[in-house]
Amino acid sequence: MIVGNDEKYLWNDDGKPVFFPPGRDSFVVVDLSDPANPKIDSVIPLPNSIAGPPTNLAVHPSGKFALLADSVDVAGDNGTLKLVPDNKIFVVDLTVDPPRLLDTISGGKQPSGLDISPKGDMALVANRADKSVSVFSIKGTEVKLVDTVSLPDSVAHVQFTPDGKRALAVRNLAHQISILDIADGKVSYGKVDLPTGLMPYNVVVTPDGKLALTVDQGSLAADGSIDDMTVIDLEAQPPRVIDRIAIGDFPEGLAISPKGDVAVATVIRGSTAAKNSFFYAKNGTIQVLRINGKQVTKLKELEVGGVPEAIGFSPDGGYLYVGNFNDGDFSIFRVQGTDVTDTGKRLKMPGHPASARIGQGR
Repeated sequence: MIVGNDEKYLWNDDGKPVFFPPGRDSFVVVDLSDPANPKIDSVIPLPNSIAGPPTNLAVHPSGKFALLADSVDVAGDNGTLKLVPDNKIFVVDLTVDPPRLLDTISGGKQPSGLDISPKGDMALVANRADKSVSVFSIKGTEVKLVDTVSLPDSVAHVQFTPDGKRALAVRNLAHQISILDIADGKVSYGKVDLPTGLMPYNVVVTPDGKLALTVDQGSLAADGSIDDMTVIDLEAQPPRVIDRIAIGDFPEGLAISPKGDVAVATVIRGSTAAKNSFFYAKNGTIQVLRINGKQVTKLKELEVGGVPEAIGFSPDGGYLYVGNFNDGDFSIFRVQGTDVTDTGKRLKMPGHPASARIGQGR
């Protein structure tokens, strides 16, 4: 598991963001060889940001390197710190210990959710401030910007389908998922758009490629109201929305088990709210759902730490890891069939985990 820690952004008792000078962020590699007892393998300094979705990094299918997008930076403005869009994407060598930075690539403004194709020959990066998706070719460990696909508005995340022939772009401000077609190394937008709930943020696709799920945040912050998940039938011609499920206040992270039978969403609730707010909650939750064919149903809700962001299953699907930003750790859950239970174990991070993705090892 690779983790990006952000040390530039926290919330005060009034629920207002507080910014800190850059220079203390880190990139962490976690050893999952014993999935019940993960341990930190290595840590290197590298910028990261919670202002990009918790999917602003990915492990190449070979396990040899990773990509990490630095969505925003903190800069001074007349003595006041503020967030400004960045455009850097880091290529990190995972074959050495500790990992080392191989290359820094310029992409679009505020690169956020990203994904690497199943074949490992292409990466797509959503650019929130540029209203586009950057297309990168991958040859060995060489990652090169080859195209930019413009979209009508902000793009928060982009995800390949398992066959690599399509990708789903999350247009959060337009409340839509757009289908991108991929053929012969080219990516195109054919203006096939699907309506989601308000402000979708992340999207995942089942391993068989039949369904896609989004988490829809409803607004720019938790507000005490219930938000939802959108279920998309990708087999239909054209693809279409077939269900919406109430999921909780301000869902953010989303993952599907390798077996494709369980989905889990992180729900921030009021863990970023003012402490005197009616909906303030110290901790967030995860919502566990069962996937049975094309039917998705809620199973249970479990409490985790404050501001749960990153989430991922172990490669064998037997464990689930949830990054708690405020607490600076990961909650560890056991997965048996469709039953998810808290082991009570926490993996402490050397910072605040803003994002994480899981690969097959190095």
